[in-house]
Amino acid sequence: MLIDHVQVTSENMEADDSGWPLTVPAIRDVAKNGLTFTSDLVVLVGANGSGKSTLLEGIAEAYGLDVRGGHGGRRYSSHLDKSPLGEALRLHRTSDGSRFTGRNATGFFLRAETAHGMLAYMTDMGISGYGDRLSWEISHGESYLQAISGRFDGPGLYLLDEAEGPLSFHSTLQLLNHLRDLVTRHNAQVIYSTHSPLVAALPGAQILELSEDGIHEQQWEDLDTVRLWQAFLRHPQRMFLDDQ
Repeated sequence: MLIDHVQVTSENMEADDSGWPLTVPAIRDVAKNGLTFTSDLVVLVGANGSGKSTLLEGIAEAYGLDVRGGHGGRRYSSHLDKSPLGEALRLHRTSDGSRFTGRNATGFFLRAETAHGMLAYMTDMGISGYGDRLSWEISHGESYLQAISGRFDGPGLYLLDEAEGPLSFHSTLQLLNHLRDLVTRHNAQVIYSTHSPLVAALPGAQILELSEDGIHEQQWEDLDTVRLWQAFLRHPQRMFLDDQ
């Protein structure tokens, strides 16, 4: 494990919860209580607006990954000002994780909002590890798989924001098995933000559910998204409003 605790050290953020991002209950919880990781595989689950992406982006900034996404340690990474959360977050690094700072902040940030453009740029520019097939020759999902197979390799912190979005069921399983192999064979840690019960079922993952009550560790079968999908698959027609 590279990071075992996240905390907010900015007194201004802790003192004033009337502005973003402390208006988000889960982020306010992190500011007050910190957040402890107990596994090399961490899954953040929650509804839209629950703070999953905000937290993930803040961790990326605090670790040293380009907030626009892409692989760590590269020369021309973003020099944009950090977000309020990214500026305030402090990562408690383990003895292994202390080696991954600055240009050694290896890993990858696959950010949902910027992934398509970032992957297309990296591929079309011929950046190593992003695949040989150009962006206009492949689907969105295939561009993800090219980068995952080529760049998700070796030690570092790997942050994924709803990476299963453009992937089929079988491709998502391929991704998840690759992530398990990554943490088993390398000195790597994965933090994955998702709505998907499939992703949350990763064996050995610590599941953190973000909600109006803050952040709480949860069992897979007790997740809201799992219960909703189970109810839908049992009786799909009951989920649709009667048109009559």
